[in-house]
Amino acid sequence: MASFSRFQFLAIAVVFHFIYIFSIFDIYFVSPIVSGMRLFEIQRPVSSRAPADRLVLFVGDGLRADKAFQSHPEPYPKSDDDLVPRPLAPFLRSKVLEGGTFGVSHTRVPTESRPGHVALIAGLYEDVSAVTTGWKMNPVDFDSLFNRSAHTWSWGSPDILPMFEHGAVPGRVDSYTYGSEMEDFASDAVVLDYWVFDHVKEFFAEARKNATLHSMLKQDKIVFFLHLLGLDTTGHFHRPYSKEYLHNIKVVDQGVREISQLIESFYGDDRTAFVFTADHGMSDWGSHGDGHPDNTRTPLITWGSGVAKPQLYPGTVAPGHDEYSSDWNLDHVRRHDVAQADVAALMSYLAGVEFPANSVGELPLSYLAADIQEKAEASLLNAQTILEQYRVKEEKKRATELRFRPFHPLSSGGQTPERRVADIRRLIDTGSYEEAIEEAATLMKVGLDGLRYLQTYDWLFLRALVTIGYLGWIAYALTTVVDLHVLNGRLKPAMPTAGKIMFSSLLAVLYASFIVSKSPPTYYAYAFFPVYFWGEVYARRNSLAEGSKQLFGQVQSGGNIASLVFNTAIYVTIIISLALGYIYREILTGLFILAAFWPAAYGISFLRHHAALSALWFLSCGAMSTFTLLPAMKTENVNLIMIGGGLMTAIGLLYLMFEDFITADFTRAQKSTSSRNCLSRVLVGVQIGLIILTILVTRSSALSMQAKEGLPRGNQIVGWTTLVASFLMPAVHRLAPNNNHMHRILVLFLTCAPTFVILTTSYEGLFYVAFATLLVIWVRLEHAAYQFCSSKLKAKPKAAEAPSTKPEAKSASKPAFRPLTLADARVALFFFVLLQSGFFSTGNIASVSSFSLESVSRLIPVFDPFSQGAMLILKLMIPFALISANLGILNKRLGVAPSALFMVVMAISDILTLYFFWVVKDEGSWLEIGSTISHFVIASLLCIFVASLEAVSALFIAGVQVDEAGSVGGVEKANGTNGDVGKEHAGVRKGE
Repeated sequence: MASFSRFQFLAIAVVFHFIYIFSIFDIYFVSPIVSGMRLFEIQRPVSSRAPADRLVLFVGDGLRADKAFQSHPEPYPKSDDDLVPRPLAPFLRSKVLEGGTFGVSHTRVPTESRPGHVALIAGLYEDVSAVTTGWKMNPVDFDSLFNRSAHTWSWGSPDILPMFEHGAVPGRVDSYTYGSEMEDFASDAVVLDYWVFDHVKEFFAEARKNATLHSMLKQDKIVFFLHLLGLDTTGHFHRPYSKEYLHNIKVVDQGVREISQLIESFYGDDRTAFVFTADHGMSDWGSHGDGHPDNTRTPLITWGSGVAKPQLYPGTVAPGHDEYSSDWNLDHVRRHDVAQADVAALMSYLAGVEFPANSVGELPLSYLAADIQEKAEASLLNAQTILEQYRVKEEKKRATELRFRPFHPLSSGGQTPERRVADIRRLIDTGSYEEAIEEAATLMKVGLDGLRYLQTYDWLFLRALVTIGYLGWIAYALTTVVDLHVLNGRLKPAMPTAGKIMFSSLLAVLYASFIVSKSPPTYYAYAFFPVYFWGEVYARRNSLAEGSKQLFGQVQSGGNIASLVFNTAIYVTIIISLALGYIYREILTGLFILAAFWPAAYGISFLRHHAALSALWFLSCGAMSTFTLLPAMKTENVNLIMIGGGLMTAIGLLYLMFEDFITADFTRAQKSTSSRNCLSRVLVGVQIGLIILTILVTRSSALSMQAKEGLPRGNQIVGWTTLVASFLMPAVHRLAPNNNHMHRILVLFLTCAPTFVILTTSYEGLFYVAFATLLVIWVRLEHAAYQFCSSKLKAKPKAAEAPSTKPEAKSASKPAFRPLTLADARVALFFFVLLQSGFFSTGNIASVSSFSLESVSRLIPVFDPFSQGAMLILKLMIPFALISANLGILNKRLGVAPSALFMVVMAISDILTLYFFWVVKDEGSWLEIGSTISHFVIASLLCIFVASLEAVSALFIAGVQVDEAGSVGGVEKANGTNGDVGKEHAGVRKGE
């Protein structure tokens, strides 16, 4: 029954947390895409033409705004003159100074290619959850500028172009893409941009000979889209301040010049509009995805037909400039910043097509070469497009709500949308164009607020439901821990009939409301778990009462109560500090410094008996405290990689040299009871050899790729071979079983070491060594403290305790594991802190930009997000495998049930989850939005990790033998007790 309950608990934990992760996407990030809207375009007389007959869109994927406009020396100088800083994009700069209008386009998170292009071309901001549902193909069909055009031709990456072709009317969009094998980090990525430019040139050359194609190109309302991926690929591998990235800017500028001149020559008119921008920027560390300003600020340059000329302010600083643009030498040209979705509205106006159906962009009037009347007309149509979305969404929400509450500013009391549109039309008809533009801008903001109101309509109910669910899980988990590991399952759950009726009725009412509202299936799960958890807590109320008596029964004196309150305050403070540690990694430094002095809490006697162990603990904590002071964003450092690999090798060699000493009890250096196994030592030697081979091949690969000579095929084969072989070694070790726990730990350490060499960019290998060392010392120190407290209690007189009259019967009924005590909560807290350290010591994994593809390219040089992401996750998971193995050993040495401490951690971890749930943002700073999402997801996954680690730990310690003093029986034998150690230990340590 106990094992079944344990499995049931772990299964419920995984399912609950996995489902509840999606709650933020059902609450905060519901897809804004709806269908059934009417479309709007400016009605012009037959004799009047659209601002442009055709539009050309250039997207420099991954181009930062500052790098596009700054001056730099020639990346590959040939003379002294090349060392003088100058603009690297002179053609684009000429358009800023003479041809058109420029500014900065501000993107939203996630700053990835797909959502960026959707905002640019469709005018909508995909909900953040859409990134998890597909990389190349958007899971939901959406309208776009390309679908509104008469025809669109596009060239570029196979990751971007197909989704716009897929979402358009069949046959309306033609895509020409290169093979994914060309996206090779080991080669010069400018070839991707050359491919695009060359194929566009071939396309127009063919059009001069092909009458059918020539006729199609002479249509109005056509669009050309050139997706230029080279900058993104170059930035990932070489960083955006590198000579390779700056050279790529020159390549793009020259290509844009040539294509622009080619198109102007082909048509022989001035009826083409050009737009150059980027989907996202690039951080200094060659990454993107989060809301860092370097990732969210992209250039926007427009010129050609229908585009306003630059506004010049000679001798003074033009409006729109700030410190960010102070070194662009463009201060005298007015800068016009826009939101990224505004670009779609701008292009739709220029091409003379309807605004995309789901567009929420506001047409930037300062970019238009139009009179005030046409700007007023365009503004009204822009507002009508947004109001149409509000109308459709309101109708759908009204149809599914029992008592719908309309958005007041757009209801009868605050004037209906139709009334507001009529008022603006009246202003235009009477010539009050400026006032009409102002009213239209206000109406757009009201419409967007109305869309926001409908988007958040169910927030209060859902957030309350999810909060009750998380609180229910915490209560259920703690109740289960008390029931299984404090009371050893003595009391059975009891649910009275009245209780069953109450909880069943509550669930039925919730489900009925969901049926009426046509709610998503996830809502039913969100409601089921709170009812189930609180029902279980109610059924086990007697266990809670009895467990509380057993845990707190001996805390009676004033001193013990004060100590308990003090320790509880520290406990809560540490958990709160861990929440702040998601933002400020340095907090973990402070926690490790405090932990370094933990052995002193046991007094001088303990420090004297365990001086070496305490000193090693102090040094290990000091070493671990340094990693969260190092930069999270790292550049490749081959020397640090080699040092880390060398230390891993040294640990393996030291084990072979001093195996007897290491496998004995660390504090007394007694000889191991197990005999040496020659085959086992040979296999350890093989693992050491694999590490050395990995060091050599990693150094060769890194230097080769730094020299832009590509990844040698032999290096890639050797890298994969060593990586796979290292993970097969634990299975090979079964040929020579060695159940000593230190040997098992070493085998696991050496198994994962090659991964931490070949997938490392900087100091991560040093962290791996320090972390593994700290874990081993932690296990031994916890065991030493347990023995010390037991022996200390044994030495005390027990006058108040009545002698046992039936010792034999008592011994016969002794459970297999001792019950948990209050002191064990501290062990769980240490484990929880170490889990956080595994995440944050080598970088801020809560930021997407912490991921670097540099190391993965030593195995997978071609861009493949899923495979490369899997390799990065593999490296991130290794510290958790280590900590689970060590906790499994500690469980055994302390005599508690294998799952006991894991279950305590799973209960307390959701304090963080609930906190991050309430601080998730979907508005404001893009950095805040991205960070809050990451924090919540990581905190939620921690519980799933812990549940998974419990299974890993059980697998690892199967058959493990700890030294005699380390076993439960060994402790009792060493201290002369008769089985009361667990009970006595509880009494001693409740007051710690």
